[in-house]
Parts: sequence; structure tokens; C-alpha cells
Amino acid sequence: MDKKLLIPLFNDEVAPRFDLATDVLLVKIRSNGDYDERIIVLPQASAEDLCALATSDKTDTVICGGIDDEHYQYLVWKGIKVLDNVIGPIKKVIDAHKNQQLAAGSNFYSS
Repeated sequence: MDKKLLIPLFNDEVAPRFDLATDVLLVKIRSNGDYDERIIVLPQASAEDLCALATSDKTDTVICGGIDDEHYQYLVWKGIKVLDNVIGPIKKVIDAHKNQQLAAGSNFYSS
């Protein structure tokens, strides 16, 4: 079964704040282990729009930097796993996810 990730972006890094990101990386993990990536550009930064995108796209996991508790709780309530306080270049974050070494609070600048 395919899994989906949503990662708010700032250039080629995880966005430091969920509510200020206008670029979003959507990753589909196929059952054979392949990762398909696409970037969506939102017209304006909005935590509500990101939450709506996550729920409508049937996202399994949101990987983000800082996120306010209201939106964190909403996503969890909708059955979406949230790995927050993740910082670093997107390539390292995706590699860590592939290797099952990604957790909330992961810092990929110190490694």
C-alpha cells in the first residue's frame, strides 16, 4: 500500500514554520519502495490550507519544523502522523525517512 508524506519547504530545506510555508513537497512512497516527489506552490502561506491539503490528499505523515499546537492536534485528530521540530536539508530528511531513522526533533545540520 502506498504511503504519502507532506513536507513544507523553504528553498531546499524543511520550512522552519509550518504556517509560513508556500512551497510543499508531496512524496508518494510506492509499495516497491520507490519515492515519487512533486512540489506544490500555494498562493499564500496558510496553516489551514496546508491542513486541508494534507487531509484531502490522504497524507499519512507530515514532516515539519515548528507547528502550533492547534494545527498539530487537528492533524493528529485526522489520523495523520506529525513529525515536528525536524530541521535540515530535504535530501537528508528524505534519506533518513527511507532508512527509518527519522523522528520528531531530528536535526540534520549536526550530522
